[in-house]
Amino acid sequence: MQDSISVMKKPIPVKAYQVEQVTIINTLEGNLTAQVGDWVITGVDGEQWPVKKEIFEKTYELYKN
Repeated sequence: MQDSISVMKKPIPVKAYQVEQVTIINTLEGNLTAQVGDWVITGVDGEQWPVKKEIFEKTYELYKN
């Protein structure tokens, strides 16, 4: 096993919205379901993915530009 190093993602702003009804999201990995309260993130290349509310609150914060 190789030694590992600590890294951090670059702070790149992304767009997000919270879903109000069960929604199917077409992701790079195929269709995924976002449940009520989950967030959908749109990345810099337009790719989307759902994030559970609890994870979103721990890992994202409002970005004011």
